[in-house]
Amino acid sequence: MLRTLSIRDFVIVDVIELEFTAGFTVFTGETGAGKSILIDALTLALGGRGDASVVREGAPRADITADFAVTAGAQAWLDAHEFTSEDGGALLRRVIDNAGRSKAYINGIAATAAQLRELGDLLVDIHGQHAHQSLLKTDAQRELLDNQAGANVRDVALAYKAWRAVAKQLEEFETNAANVLLERERLEWQVGELDKLAAKPGEWSEIGNEHSRLSHAASLLEGAQEALSVISESDEQPIVSQLASLNQKLTKLVSVDAELQPVVDLIESARIQLQESVYALNTYLDRVELDPDRLRQVDARMEALHSAARKFRVDADELPAEHARLAAQLAQLADATDMEGLRKQEGKLKAEYMAVAGQLSATRAAAARSLSDAVTQAMQDLNMTGGRFEVALHPAEPSAKGLEQVEFMVAGHAGVVPRPLAKVASGGELARISLAISVITSHATTVPTLIFDEVDSGIGGGVAEVVGRLLKRLGQERQVLCVTHLPQVASQGNSHFQVAKSTLENGKTASRIEVLDAKARVEEVARMLGGLEITATTRKHARELLAL
Repeated sequence: MLRTLSIRDFVIVDVIELEFTAGFTVFTGETGAGKSILIDALTLALGGRGDASVVREGAPRADITADFAVTAGAQAWLDAHEFTSEDGGALLRRVIDNAGRSKAYINGIAATAAQLRELGDLLVDIHGQHAHQSLLKTDAQRELLDNQAGANVRDVALAYKAWRAVAKQLEEFETNAANVLLERERLEWQVGELDKLAAKPGEWSEIGNEHSRLSHAASLLEGAQEALSVISESDEQPIVSQLASLNQKLTKLVSVDAELQPVVDLIESARIQLQESVYALNTYLDRVELDPDRLRQVDARMEALHSAARKFRVDADELPAEHARLAAQLAQLADATDMEGLRKQEGKLKAEYMAVAGQLSATRAAAARSLSDAVTQAMQDLNMTGGRFEVALHPAEPSAKGLEQVEFMVAGHAGVVPRPLAKVASGGELARISLAISVITSHATTVPTLIFDEVDSGIGGGVAEVVGRLLKRLGQERQVLCVTHLPQVASQGNSHFQVAKSTLENGKTASRIEVLDAKARVEEVARMLGGLEITATTRKHARELLAL
């Protein structure tokens, strides 16, 4: 549950530090005081979108921190993402500066807004004041039913996508069979040509080097032989012999002057290096030979590779990769033109889709009956005696959403046939039905904290008192926070916060909030009952509401 909420420089809030307890907590205050700003700030800490406009005027940044005690599911998420804290809680922080840059933290560790949202979904469920409007949309109705049922919609969507992909491929082939066959023949010819060529990776570079060596073999032999002759095989005294003779003479002179020793060492090193070059030249001459036949073979291979490269409009060294690409296209097209195989595959995937979609239909049907009964019962308590609520499942064409269309139907009183919610519900009825659904579906979730932001708009009188009791009853199981303008709801709270605007010393307006004691609660509930003028009668009425 939410333990503390710290807000700094957010919209018209300068500094607010709040501590929360379990049960049903209400927030009240005059219009424009900033009640919903608290919900907006918490939404931001839970990964909601924000920009520079949320920063209080003149402040460098807005800073919101929410501290939660976590359930097993949230703790598992923290452990899996390495955000575990020593106290076993979850500290979510969001900072947005006046340039619109955002930073997020979980237990002091940098995180992304997406990670805040993932964790937030395990901690808090927010029902906004316009939630009832979304109930008029069939997509929202279907999603609400699926969430209530815990339905596996993802597998249905994946099965549908796989089925339709093959079905589309089959349809395209049947429509363009002639073009596909021509393309297949073209690819078969191209792949056949490259099969015969059998170019290997790196071959062009290797054969180019060999061709250069073979075509210059005579020059290479002549140059190597000349170097060998000069170094060690000349009729006149070769260089190696000259260095050996010179070294002997200087070695004798070292005994006369030791400073010649470094010179002797350098000359000996040069002689050794030249001797090594003699060995290398002899080895090279043994390997290099004139081979006109091999040169002709290499010439022919180079011409074949070069010709193929021009034909396929690629570089010669890219021929192996082009071969692999065209072969893959041919294999794919061969699979695509296997009509019988495609039909079997399409039939198999369709059967798999129908199986998972059928399971989804059964799950929805059971959840629809349960939700219909529960909301119908709640309507009786909400001054809609004799009214009835139904979740209708209309058969529809197969889609990623399943085999049926979900539609909420309502009958406002006894003896009336249920009709679509969007067509028959008045504003007040819609608000009451929305609230009933919100409370009922909240039981299905494991989220520990539920927030209702003015979801009681459009109702009043005795119905408002019933709403307050519903929320208080829900607060016995979960932590419930509710922004309300109804005294009948506010009087049911276990804790009561009052939000008000005040003027700071610098003349700017700021929102403040305080926990009300018993006496202050009487005054606030009386204000909600009587408006600007609070009389002894309104205070008495307020005390009666709180006593109840």
